[in-house]
Amino acid sequence: MKQIPARELAEWLSDDSRADPALLDVREPWEFQLCHIEGSKLIPMGVVPTRVDELERDRDIVVICHHGGRSAQVCVFLERQGFANVINLSGGVAGWAASVDPSMPQY
Repeated sequence: MKQIPARELAEWLSDDSRADPALLDVREPWEFQLCHIEGSKLIPMGVVPTRVDELERDRDIVVICHHGGRSAQVCVFLERQGFANVINLSGGVAGWAASVDPSMPQY
């Protein structure tokens, strides 16, 4: 499974020469309401299997959770479903808050 640290994702998102990845947040709605990376789409981990058709198979997808554990599990699931361009955000939104956006609320 591919991994990307928060700073590298931030650089990718700010690079106009590269297509932005889809940002898939797999946390629960209450977590997403507290904080999320701008542009991310919420599909809680438990319903990913029923909503997998909402994801673009030919696009890079960065999967996000709180610390990187749930998102890693979703990455494995998506890879088994034939998604080739799935990347786990190592450290999750907590890593993003620590290294990219210190104003992001943490929990």
